[in-house]
Amino acid sequence: MTTSSDNKQLMQRIFDALAEGDGRPFVDAMDDDFTWVIPGQATWSGRWEGKQAVRRELLRPLFARFASTYTNRALRFIAEDDHVVVECRGDVMTHGGQAYRNTYCYVCRLADGRLKELTEYMDTEHAAQVLGAPTTA
Repeated sequence: MTTSSDNKQLMQRIFDALAEGDGRPFVDAMDDDFTWVIPGQATWSGRWEGKQAVRRELLRPLFARFASTYTNRALRFIAEDDHVVVECRGDVMTHGGQAYRNTYCYVCRLADGRLKELTEYMDTEHAAQVLGAPTTA
């Protein structure tokens, strides 16, 4: 059985890599039925179900806007049962020459060492202003 401490350690390892621009551990930890949710009615709000849909419909179009390596540095981890909350800061330059630096709170649900669901809270207005509307690649 995976403990809250195990889940927290996994997320810490993922964010150690993200701080260096390596997103592979994050993607590798996603379960096949992984779900990513950005609540609300904003331009970037939505629900993506399934690892392949998340990669194809959210991450690929998002990362296509980036001219530099995306990094995300965790400030805090809070773990309880099968959830880990991560407060973090992303940083990247867009192809349009704008800095995209957003603040996030990720509420992650894990099971058996795998990411099952992530609910992302962020400054959606900043995302819309810098990144424009999301598109499918």
